[in-house]
Amino acid sequence: MRQAADILSVQTRGRGLHEITAEIRCWTERQALGTGLLTIFCRHTSASLLIQENAAREVRSDLETFFEAIAPEAPGRYAHDDEGPDDMPAHIRTALTGVQLSIPVIGGTPALGTWQGVYLFEHRRRAHRREVALHLLGD
Repeated sequence: MRQAADILSVQTRGRGLHEITAEIRCWTERQALGTGLLTIFCRHTSASLLIQENAAREVRSDLETFFEAIAPEAPGRYAHDDEGPDDMPAHIRTALTGVQLSIPVIGGTPALGTWQGVYLFEHRRRAHRREVALHLLGD
């Protein structure tokens, strides 16, 4: 059994889904492990990770609209607003989506489906530099 780990830095443009599939696939393939398990972990409480369709842009915009409806920015709604009105809604969205993914590695590459992509879901309005930890265990 071998393992590898690294930190992927992701510069977001603000709220929305930012695809990171290519970077993850490239890093995984450089590790030269044929089979294993890739763990991806977002090191933040106001951004999350998703595996989602990467073909139709409407899927991503519909997701963004849905999360705006269930965790809206509403003055006076939340006690926690230390960093502004998008602070607590960002934490709620992260709690609902999660910060960790596990993806099998088969043939040296993440075993994603045809239309699946890995996304960092930025829940804050302004741009951020986010860190995503990658850990690969395998042979």
